[in-house]
Amino acid sequence: MYTTLLVMAAGMGSRFGGNKQIAKVGPNGELLLHYSIHDAAKAGFDKVVFVIKRAMEADFRTLLEGGIPASVEVHYAFQEFDSLPGGFTPPEGRVKPYGTVHAVLAAKDVINEPFAVINADDYYGRDAFVTMAESLRRMRGKENAASMVAYCLKNTVSENGAVTRGVCEKDEAGNLLRVTETYGIKPFPDGTIRDIHHDEEGVVLNPEALVSMNFWGLTPWFFRAAERDLIDFLQSREGDPMKKECVLPVEIDRLMHNDGLTVEVMQTNAVWFGVTYLADKEYVAEELRKLHARGVYTALV
Repeated sequence: MYTTLLVMAAGMGSRFGGNKQIAKVGPNGELLLHYSIHDAAKAGFDKVVFVIKRAMEADFRTLLEGGIPASVEVHYAFQEFDSLPGGFTPPEGRVKPYGTVHAVLAAKDVINEPFAVINADDYYGRDAFVTMAESLRRMRGKENAASMVAYCLKNTVSENGAVTRGVCEKDEAGNLLRVTETYGIKPFPDGTIRDIHHDEEGVVLNPEALVSMNFWGLTPWFFRAAERDLIDFLQSREGDPMKKECVLPVEIDRLMHNDGLTVEVMQTNAVWFGVTYLADKEYVAEELRKLHARGVYTALV
């Protein structure tokens, strides 16, 4: 059975100003994706599914596949409006994709085994992939089971603007109790981290809080449940029809409370960093340069 990685790479990168998924940030022209695929392969992943826009396919094949180990089987799935469930047609003028739940569902025809989900524009660290690979093996044969790799909030904010994170709470057994999609998180000069989504002064958050960086472990059961919920979401009149998105942390929380989904929370010593804003690129490039200098990576392209 495959150990499968689904990579969500169809976002528009509106805050970055372009397709950050294919921004070259490594010292040899590597993309962040090269590091994720390299680390995943070292951890035992042998299948990767890239969820992209059709218009991006040529660039992906040119930039990525030369850096993918021969041991990894590659598939593509396309997050387009024609793959929305229930025959839904978006309102005229809508350009924005419908979110990360739709991104995962786009791959339902090429995945039949437990699988991990990551963002294309994040660096998760090799230990995180080892931890997730072990979790996927434990999930084989199960249905409404899931897992997530959690990071400390203080290590996931950007000095260059506000970010969105799924703030998590877990029980004594290490299972997720709830995940709250929290918008407008940013560090303040006094050292606090605050949520400024509703108030410019912000609500102070615990810097040690665990957050989701969209590194989820799921089973094929998720496809059926999420498709049902995405249809309801699309047909609902709530939210701005031109901008609303159905996102994984909200869906995971819904499945926990409505369908009995159990989510194991796994912490890791891996370091996370990512590209949200164009100004983040310089910091990420420097962190990757340090990793190469320490011998963690050689040239990946």
